[in-house]
Amino acid sequence: MSGWLDNIECPRCECLETVGEKRNVIASVAAGILFFTGWWLIIDAAATVPDNEDFNHAYHTCGVVSTVAFVMINAISNAQVRGDTIGNGCMGQTGARVWLFIGFFLAFGALIASCWILFGPYVVDNCCPDNLWPGIAVFLQNAFIFFAGIVFKFGRTEELWE
Repeated sequence: MSGWLDNIECPRCECLETVGEKRNVIASVAAGILFFTGWWLIIDAAATVPDNEDFNHAYHTCGVVSTVAFVMINAISNAQVRGDTIGNGCMGQTGARVWLFIGFFLAFGALIASCWILFGPYVVDNCCPDNLWPGIAVFLQNAFIFFAGIVFKFGRTEELWE
């Protein structure tokens, strides 16, 4: 009974061959939409709940840290991390890896902090029982920015740049 699916071939769609040529465009647009959606959600939460008691404005720090992490993660190329570049730059491959590590550290830290903001003040402490939207918006903002950074970093290919 083993191997009975080995000879089955899936039909190939011709449209998928042209998608490979537009991989950078698709990944960039998808990352941009995710990034925009994250900031749009937090702007909506800040506009609908302007009171500092219901939505502490210090919670915006997570979104700012996520944005800085997004820039840090995508500021260096994968070739720099691998050490395939011609110039070594300031610290070479090690510096690029440390920079990338700090960027991911900030991104994960902001995502974890946004989880704490959602569950700490809004779910467990129940500061606003009728309005959980600000906590949800802070978490979604950081999740969308985090995934935008991942899509923008790993969704593009550098072969077309050469």
